[in-house]
Amino acid sequence: MATMTIGALSRRTGVPVKTLRAYEDLGFIYTAGRSPGGYRLFDEEALWCVQVVTTMRALGLTLAEMQELTPLYQHQLGTTFGPRLAAALSEARGRCERQLAELRERLARINAFEAAYADELAGHADFRAADPRLGAQPG
Repeated sequence: MATMTIGALSRRTGVPVKTLRAYEDLGFIYTAGRSPGGYRLFDEEALWCVQVVTTMRALGLTLAEMQELTPLYQHQLGTTFGPRLAAALSEARGRCERQLAELRERLARINAFEAAYADELAGHADFRAADPRLGAQPG
């Protein structure tokens, strides 16, 4: 089977070389070894690995979660992988829900600020009026 360098893998997947190096170091990508010159080599299977890693990252799994799952997937073929992946996805869902709650709170603060300072935001008043150094100047 033909091999490719990490640069070629990067071009084919759109994933930066630096990220691919990290993924390989973490054991996420099947490797075909190294060239005589020391270059990392990959075969077509690496394309599938990068797709899986990219998908898992897009679903919100952390590198630590993926590191925990990878040996189960690659080396412990007798284990049930699906439930472990489902648990990791549940954790990712929880993180997303917490982030959404934080974003909703921020939107509420933005709305309250806009309501409280509508005149200033419309240019009918000056924010600086409340600044003790810039506000009401003796005339």
